[in-house]
Formats: sequence, C-alpha cells, structure tokens
Amino acid sequence: MCSIMGYLGSGIKIDEFREHFEETKSRGPDDTRILQLANGILGFHRLAIMGLTEEGMQPFTLNGSALVCNGEIYGFEKIRKTLTDYTFKSDSDCEILLPMYELYGEKMFAMLDAEFVLILYDAKTDSFVAARDPIGIRPMYYGYDDHGVMVLASEAKNLTGLCKKIQPFPPGHYYKDGKFVCYRDMTEVKEVIRDDIETVCANIRQKLIAGVEKRLIADAKVGFLLSGGLDSSLVCAIAAKKSEKPIRTFAIGMEKDAIDLKYAKQVADYIGSDHTEVYMTKEQVLDTLKSLIKLLGTYDITTIRASMGMYLLCKWIHENTDIRVLLTGEISDELFGYKYTDFAPDAKAFQEESKKRIRELHMYDVLRADRCISVNALEARVPFGDLDFASYVMAIDPEMKMNTYGMGKYLLRHAFEGDYLPHDILFREKAAFSDAVGHSMVDDLKAYAETVYTDEDFEQKRKKYTYAQPFTKESLLYREIFETYYPQQAEMVVDFWMPNKTWPGCNVNDPSARVLSNYGNSGV
Repeated sequence: MCSIMGYLGSGIKIDEFREHFEETKSRGPDDTRILQLANGILGFHRLAIMGLTEEGMQPFTLNGSALVCNGEIYGFEKIRKTLTDYTFKSDSDCEILLPMYELYGEKMFAMLDAEFVLILYDAKTDSFVAARDPIGIRPMYYGYDDHGVMVLASEAKNLTGLCKKIQPFPPGHYYKDGKFVCYRDMTEVKEVIRDDIETVCANIRQKLIAGVEKRLIADAKVGFLLSGGLDSSLVCAIAAKKSEKPIRTFAIGMEKDAIDLKYAKQVADYIGSDHTEVYMTKEQVLDTLKSLIKLLGTYDITTIRASMGMYLLCKWIHENTDIRVLLTGEISDELFGYKYTDFAPDAKAFQEESKKRIRELHMYDVLRADRCISVNALEARVPFGDLDFASYVMAIDPEMKMNTYGMGKYLLRHAFEGDYLPHDILFREKAAFSDAVGHSMVDDLKAYAETVYTDEDFEQKRKKYTYAQPFTKESLLYREIFETYYPQQAEMVVDFWMPNKTWPGCNVNDPSARVLSNYGNSGV
C-alpha cells in the first residue's frame, strides 16, 4: 500500500498539510515526498512493491503536470510499449499514468485493469483530476476545509480536524471541474449470461485463475491469508499451482476454540504451503478494540469483529517476516452469496442484493482488508475483485447463482472440482471469519459491552445518535469509540452491514450467520 493526499487549491501551509498527512505514514513507511504546486499540494507515502528504485518514487511529473497514485496497474508492461513518445525512468507500474492522461484524458480510467486511487494536477488547465477504481479496493476520502478547498486523502484520519464533513470518494468515478463522473458501474449488466452450467463454471475457473496469477507479480515478497474457508483456500490453491516453490500461508484463531485453524492446516498440507499458525487471546482482543476502531474508521459491527483476527495476524506478519504483499479472499460472498442470501425470495431479489453489496463493499469488507493490512505496512491484493472476473459473475443469470443446489456458492465450488482442494474443504459449509476464529471472540466482545452499559444506560445513550442508531450494547460501544476519533462523521458509512431484514428469516439483530436458521454445520 501507499498513502496519497491532495490539497486542491490555496489556503493551508505545507507544514499543516504535512501534519495531517503523517497520520497515514504506516501505509507507506519507505519514503515520503510532498510537492508544493502553484495552486495546491500533493503528498505521497511510499511502500515500494513495483519498481523498488528511487526513480519509482512519486509524485511523478511530466510537462509541469504531477500525479500521485496508490495502486496496482495490471498489464502495465503492454501499455508502456504503446507510449513510445515517453521515456520511462523506472519500473513502476504507476509511471504510465501521466503519459496516458496526456494521450487519452479522462477516457484512460475505463482502460485500466487496476485497483487504484489517484490525484492528478493538469498543468495545461491548471486544474485537478482524481479517480478511484470501480470496486473501491483502494481507499480515498474527500472533504472541504474552512477555505472551501477540496482535500483528498487515502484515509479519513488524514482529514479529521481539517474538513467538517468527510465522505468516501465514490468507486468507479473520476472528479473533474467540481463534478463526480461515473466511468464504470460494476453492477451494470449489459447482457445476462445464460450458458449451461459447465460452460459458466469453466469460465469462472479460468477467470479466477487469471485474477490470481496477475496478482502474484511483485518485486517484493508475497504471502497469503488462509482461513480454511472456501474463498481464501481457492486463492492459495491456485497460487500454489502457479508457484515454483511453496507459497507462505498464514492463519489465526483464538487460543481456546479456534475453528478455522484445523481447516487451514488441512488446506496447507494439501497444497504444500509453508504454513504458520498464530493464536490470539481474549485479552488481546479487548486491549486492541479502541486502536482497531481508530485505524478502521468505522462503527460497523461486522467489520470490527472480522477485522480483529485479520489485524492481529497482519501485525504478526509485519513483525516477524519480510513479506510485503498479501493475497486475500474478499469479495466472493458479494458475488456468489452469503448464508442469508439463501433466503432471497427470487432471482431478481438475489441480484439486487448483490448489486447493493458490490456498491457498498468499499465501506465494509474491502475497507477491513485495506486497513488491517496497510496499517502494518503491507499491500492487499484481492483476486475475487478482478474486474474481468467480477463483471462476468455479476452477469451470470441469477437463477443459477441462487442456492438451489443444497449448498451455497455452488457454481464456485463446482468450478474447482478436481485436484485444487480436498473435497471436504471445497464443499465445507460457510462460516463467517469473525465466528470461525473462535466463537468465543464475538462472545467476549458482547460480554464486555454488557459490563460497560446498564440497560438504562443503553437506552439513554443510543438515542442521541439519529443516524445509524445503535441497536445493541455492542454496537453502542463501537459507536462511542468511533465518535472519539471521528466526531460527527458517521455518514462515512451508509449503515450497518446486516442481512436483508425484509426477507423471511433475516429479521435479526446480529450480523453473525450464527443467528440464522440455516447455519447448520457452519463453523464446526
């Protein structure tokens, strides 16, 4: 990961800019550079992944224009070969962006196979352009300071105290001349795919393999988060087949009742990975809670619960290895379904729910992966978020994606039947990561919240929040901690990540799949 920040006008001094920018130094600890422009400021904290030399340091400049980008541009080598009028100084993938902009302008954003955010100063028009990838895998927020100047930054914490209202930059949009313009909507389906199941599954397999393969390319060392669930196990299995030597995998669980660790070890043994198990304790969980909410910038229950294990595992990896890049299994559920989407009343409802989840992902699971990994000076790569793969799955006839097979995510499972994974893992019932690190972790957090508030305290304190009102003592605890770090910024998150309460069987007051009637053998 890296961190970027841009002040799009005149009003603050560079020292004040630097002070706010330092809040995300952990995203890019290798080097920092701040560029004062005639009418603005650009900042870049570097985590060197591609093009490790000094020449790969940003901001990049060209004919008076300047650019900062936190991103990974896949297939950039092919694009480089087409930019024959420009002499490249580094092996950085992001160096292609300024010469591309000179050729194509804003049209270039739709041309990129990438996860990225960027801020670009156009010297020809003395104006700024900013953009974000179509899923929002890389983070960016914006607000306006007391001078009315727009400020953009990788995280909300850069803007706290500088902007009164902070909002996420919308994925799949670019900003120019005071307007946000959508250049790609990942939920838009131009033509529904109605091929037979074998054709569909063959395409799923081919496209996911390609998504993993391109994310293995890095000048820094790569590792893998392995929960033992379907999604991360598939990513690891594909990578293991593509790698000449054993890949490094990492799993975490509670000391007393870790569920996932046994499954992760089963996968690791099968694919022959160099595997590490990390344990976490109740004391660690409670001691980490406040700092975790600060680094996440959310009060969402699901995100906080699921982040605990991920953050502590990434912290261990940062402190004990030389790995710089981690591949993860996020975004599969939004495409293929959760446990609760088994209750979708029909195919149209299933598809609409998937669209909603994809549009909002950047505030939840994608945010979790980014923050937990980047705060530990690592880079996240998400193969299920590959644009070609995600677009294809979104276009599959939703009748095929619904759970009419007696097993959720059947298409994904069937696509990889063979020698990728043990059958018991490939067809293992889904368990949420926050439960599967050990049911005791969520139980401990709930029990702690019970000690903080009486019933009377809870009813009184929750009512002062009119937006996304807390509905359990646990959710109130998280909201009050959030407000100490991000006062009056709750609208950065659209709502709580919960099952669709309008569906039969889904009107629950806890996001855990454990409360659903179809939980069955999940998490055992």
